[in-house]
Amino acid sequence: VQLQASGGGLVQDGGSLRLSCAASGGTFSRPTVGWFRQSPGKEREFVAAIFRWNTGTTYYADSVKGRFTISRDNAKNMVYLQMNSLRPEDTAVYYCAADPSLILSSVRMSHSYKYWGQGTLVTVSS
Repeated sequence: VQLQASGGGLVQDGGSLRLSCAASGGTFSRPTVGWFRQSPGKEREFVAAIFRWNTGTTYYADSVKGRFTISRDNAKNMVYLQMNSLRPEDTAVYYCAADPSLILSSVRMSHSYKYWGQGTLVTVSS
């Protein structure tokens, strides 16, 4: 299974971007899909996730709650991350990840995800 993240770019403080994550090369049912980010010198951190695709249950890091929205398009096998009110501290490489058997208690843990996309850079200028 390959994941392809896209949609990153340069945006001003307070701006918006929508990231996309496309899955190809295989199929699995009801995966959990998450977004993580990593900025230079920092560890990869959890941003948002949809637990077990079909449940639609979503989780967010406190730092993005109310500003970011994760959503899915079942027909297109796509997951999106709408990012509003972006701040310079949101600057990072954003990765999408998926796992077909992840348990709820692990949804925020990057090491629990089996499949990873290549990352897309988001830069927020002040």
